[in-house]
Amino acid sequence: MNTLLTAAPPRTLDRLLAEAGAGPYALWCFDDRAARQAAEAALAARGVSTHIRSAYKPLLHAFLEEIPLEGLTEAAITYPVHPDADPKRFRLETYPLAALLPDVRITLIPGGPALHYDLDLTYGAITKTRRVFAPNRHHVAVSGLPALSPTGWIVTPTRDERLETDLEALFDAAMTALAGRDWSGADGTPGPYFDQLVFDVTLPARDEPLAHGDEVLSLAEALHEDLYFSSLEYFQHISGRPAGDRGLQPGQIVPRVRCGPEPRLEVRLQPFPKSMPAAHTEPPALDMAGAPLTPCQIAASLASLGGEAFTATTRTGRALEARQFQGAGAPVMISAGQHANETTGIVGALRAGRRLAAEGAAFTLSPLENPDGYALHQALIAENPRHMHHAARYTALGDDLEYREEQGILYEKAIRHEAERRSGAKLHINLHGYPSHEWTRPLSGYVPRHFAMWTLPKGFFLILRHHPDWATQAEALVDAVTSHLAAMPGVLEENARQIALYEAHAGETGFQMINGFPCLIGADARHRVPVTLITEYPDETIYGPAFVQGQTVQMETVLAARAAWQRLHRPAAIA
Repeated sequence: MNTLLTAAPPRTLDRLLAEAGAGPYALWCFDDRAARQAAEAALAARGVSTHIRSAYKPLLHAFLEEIPLEGLTEAAITYPVHPDADPKRFRLETYPLAALLPDVRITLIPGGPALHYDLDLTYGAITKTRRVFAPNRHHVAVSGLPALSPTGWIVTPTRDERLETDLEALFDAAMTALAGRDWSGADGTPGPYFDQLVFDVTLPARDEPLAHGDEVLSLAEALHEDLYFSSLEYFQHISGRPAGDRGLQPGQIVPRVRCGPEPRLEVRLQPFPKSMPAAHTEPPALDMAGAPLTPCQIAASLASLGGEAFTATTRTGRALEARQFQGAGAPVMISAGQHANETTGIVGALRAGRRLAAEGAAFTLSPLENPDGYALHQALIAENPRHMHHAARYTALGDDLEYREEQGILYEKAIRHEAERRSGAKLHINLHGYPSHEWTRPLSGYVPRHFAMWTLPKGFFLILRHHPDWATQAEALVDAVTSHLAAMPGVLEENARQIALYEAHAGETGFQMINGFPCLIGADARHRVPVTLITEYPDETIYGPAFVQGQTVQMETVLAARAAWQRLHRPAAIA
């Protein structure tokens, strides 16, 4: 193990309590509501008038903590539109206000670059105005790009300025640790530069669930996301690769952020944990699974289906298992778990495989394409089951296996090549998921860079990529699949609910609506298989009945797509 840095910046509220004079004070910081209110009470006991607000999502916190809601019927909110931020950035920060105030008519109006919200609040015949400050700072992110990010702020009789908070100090120290090391070989080569780069963080801010779905105000989760993606951006930057490049292989980046009494950070390089061989287990009752399966359960469920096994090996030496079923009809490829924190597709693929094997269909099944990422996800959800944990999204090499460059060792990607070779399939059904609650990166501009379309849930949707001469089959396939899914109880209703909330806070989805489902269809010759159907279920962090519904939708998508493909795939008709 190689420790790059340890840091323990003082807690922001402790600094205020130690340094506060006569006041009055106004402070914006990244602390939970209980901690901020406790600090206000401690200062009030000393005769110091203080108001401590959240620097994270300040407009939402103003409604949660300050604005009277009794009798409120309308809220016209003029939000900042700043040239250094995504045009929807401050509009997105109001999410999920419309769901929390269902009886209030909310109107979001774009404004100028001044960093505050202006509110017109209607209570019957009375309209009151209010201004909510949104403290931000201009800085250069580790990617080398400019950013406008939420920050701490302090106002006293003699000060009105930015105040670096403990959260920001932790993040900046972590990024400084990366910049301070000589990453020999980071000169355009794909890496890796380490086995695991670990950020071990303690943060004194507890998660605060909101009264809507899986939405939680979680600075710990936000810090995890910012540490992970900012590290990827740093290595992309110093290697000379384009921002957002998914083929870079720095190694596995592991932020572990826990709640604790004092802010603390350790940055270290360490070898991969030793993986344990899979223990024998009985296949679980898949249709009742209300949580992600263990790797042993996945392996047992796949083995129970029969078929002919074929395998690949990951960077850490884990086995990636798949099966071929030489049955009747036009063959299809089925895969899941490419991004290992997207978990409903794994169960849905296994359930679909069980049905298709019983029917004697021709297909290949690879239910867990990223075992190394999945092992990390299992460890992370043991600590924070309600966090998205995008550190588990990519492989132990640090890349997205679909974008892996062909000239090196293929590792996990070899399973797809072998599935293509064995099956000759012209349709690949690739099951994915995405966050079931808001995804933010507040320390580098709030909106996740390169992933802006994924920041809010928008229901279950489909992405269809096809070779240019397969457009007719692709469009017919999407129509058939969505028609089938529309008949499932509750699916369209949940889609409509999520889409309505998305549009209230972000505007139009930009997707084509087909039978009630958002869809993206486009020609793309990058894939080796002519037609690729990608599912996107909002599944990151869901459990119980919601998880069962998600994995059932994934299964039904596979079954509907395979059935439709039997009618649509006519090789003789393809030039």
